[in-house]
Amino acid sequence: MATTSSGDTSMRAVRINQYGTADEMHCDAMPVPEPGPGEVLVRQYFAGVNFADVYMRNGLYHGEHTYGTQVPFTLGLEGVGIVEAVGAGVSSLEPEMRVGYCLARGGYAESTVVPADKVIRLPEWCPDDTAAALMLQGATSHYLTHSLFKLEPGHTCLIHAGAGGVGQLLIQIAKTRGAFVITTVGSQAKAELARSLGADQVILYRQQDVFDQVEQITDSVGVDVVYDSVGKDTIHTSLRCLKVRGTCALFGASSGPVEAITPMELAEAGSVFLTRPHLAHYRRTAGEAQWRADDLFELLHDGRLKVAIDSRYPLEGAAEAHRHLESRASSGKILLAI
Repeated sequence: MATTSSGDTSMRAVRINQYGTADEMHCDAMPVPEPGPGEVLVRQYFAGVNFADVYMRNGLYHGEHTYGTQVPFTLGLEGVGIVEAVGAGVSSLEPEMRVGYCLARGGYAESTVVPADKVIRLPEWCPDDTAAALMLQGATSHYLTHSLFKLEPGHTCLIHAGAGGVGQLLIQIAKTRGAFVITTVGSQAKAELARSLGADQVILYRQQDVFDQVEQITDSVGVDVVYDSVGKDTIHTSLRCLKVRGTCALFGASSGPVEAITPMELAEAGSVFLTRPHLAHYRRTAGEAQWRADDLFELLHDGRLKVAIDSRYPLEGAAEAHRHLESRASSGKILLAI
């Protein structure tokens, strides 16, 4: 095993030996990996915690082509740090460069190997923790509003879980696109937060009927697009909230996976469209990854986008970070400080 520039030959990493609850996560010592052709070794400062990590941990993604992982494996899909070494054929990145990435495996570790085309360069002015909070959730918010359904002035959107990490970003980006924003939250405190970010209407889903509220707000027309990260508890309502030929983007399952939707349900909702996207299909090249990141950094630099960090945990506290995320009590990004 070759040494890194710091001389280390071992590192800590959070591993999964079998699918299950957060109790299955263990921080173990491992050799520092070496980058192969087209890869870079990143020494990490922060790693992001996402529901996708939970789905990988509990086996929901087991067997899937895009995010499927066989045990044992190291958790984590995103991080920020510096390049320590580059593999053969990498010319766009070099050691000591500050970088971020997402959709590469093994992020819950002190160092990780990342395909060079998944790495983006960070602006000097952006703090590491802020950049880390924008990697996966920022890219998700960008493709949902810029590519999957390109929001424009006059559009109305419904964003579920508006106080969550993606939800907060979606509200702000949707407003920069000129859209009218309706969002759902679980408490008055989260409602105040959503309003402060620009939400035009906030629905307290524990106290109010979401469909009835959307009907009142839109004069029974419905919304152009629903961004649904909740899944099982919301999907049927999401479809009913759409206007005729509207679009529902189901991009998460914080309440559990959606088991089935009948084609006739889409017809009865107004000949609507339902899509279940993966970020990987909207971030396919290095150029696309950098474009999305640069757009987000511009909004951040101009003050049109604020990034909320809910909490930071040490690498050894990754299991507790997962429990906090799954409690649905967080308001913003959860990070591992490495």
